[in-house]
Amino acid sequence: MAKENKAVEEKVADDPSSKIEAIKNLIFGENIAAYNSEFEKVKKEIASKKKELEDFIDDTRKELNQAIDNLSTDINIRITELEDNLADKTDMLDAKKVDKKTLGDLLINLGEKINQK
Repeated sequence: MAKENKAVEEKVADDPSSKIEAIKNLIFGENIAAYNSEFEKVKKEIASKKKELEDFIDDTRKELNQAIDNLSTDINIRITELEDNLADKTDMLDAKKVDKKTLGDLLINLGEKINQK
């Protein structure tokens, strides 16, 4: 252990950044490997959760797009049905309505027929 401390002291004297590294090794020593292992586990867990969240977002996006497409199709069908219904009602009104000129001609014909009898 005396040799290790002497080597550490020589490195510390040469470079300030190595001083910090040497102090870190003296203080934490074996624990740093355990910390690194824990950090790696946490990183993997975060990456896993991120992937799950991205997959969930993609699935939700697909479901929403499908729902929007279905709604759009339903609305288009209903609009078409309403347009057809309106056209039918308009045609029915046109069929029931008599043109003023035609009505006038019919009344004149009726009046002429009444006069002839």
